[in-house]
Amino acid sequence: MADTSKLIRYFEASGSGEEARRMLAGLVIADAIKAAYPELLVQSYGGYEGAERIRIAFVDSHFQGTVDMGIISLKVSWDPRFRLLNHRDVLGSLMGLGIDRSKFGDIIMGQGGAQILVDSAVADFVVQNFTKIAMVAVSVTPMELDEIAPKEEKIKEVRTTVASLRLDAVASSGFSVSRTKLVSAVNAGLLQVNWQPAKGPSQEVKEGDIISMRGRGRMKVEAITGTSRKGRIGVYLKRFM
Repeated sequence: MADTSKLIRYFEASGSGEEARRMLAGLVIADAIKAAYPELLVQSYGGYEGAERIRIAFVDSHFQGTVDMGIISLKVSWDPRFRLLNHRDVLGSLMGLGIDRSKFGDIIMGQGGAQILVDSAVADFVVQNFTKIAMVAVSVTPMELDEIAPKEEKIKEVRTTVASLRLDAVASSGFSVSRTKLVSAVNAGLLQVNWQPAKGPSQEVKEGDIISMRGRGRMKVEAITGTSRKGRIGVYLKRFM
């Protein structure tokens, strides 16, 4: 937790400092639970594969049932001829209902509509009261979680070699920025590895890690492809634009 101040600065820059503090409190509790009860398994889910906002549950290793994360999916529809609404419009109107941001998961935008993930405790309220977005009339109907359309993301594949698997070396190649600027971004708290604040430029990354950089998106270390005769390490990266 030594980098908590960096994470708070990151969220405060986008107006979400309080959310960062709640997140950090949850991480402290989670670490304590895992340390005290090693027999517990950790399950995470956000309503669909690849969700960014997720819930975490601690489950006894002997439990054979299904964990209910209390997530409901809703389909929001509007006539796109009137106005082109964006993610900020949808989120702002949802917050205008007086519901805390923690009750909402991802918002997946589409043509003439959106799919939103909400806490089951507020789902009925949203269906009944979410009627307008920026003066545009909307309709809200429940939908099955398995009907959620995946986010449309452009993927750029990057195949390169690096001297080591240090975060600054891999991320500078993947995000196409100089290593000097990348180090400055890490020190400013702008990078995360697996949604946790980066520990520093020298942090080692591995296959499967997700690296996020504010203003640049995120990328996945898809594969470590081997070592060249000169000792350089081949990496295959997928950058989500």
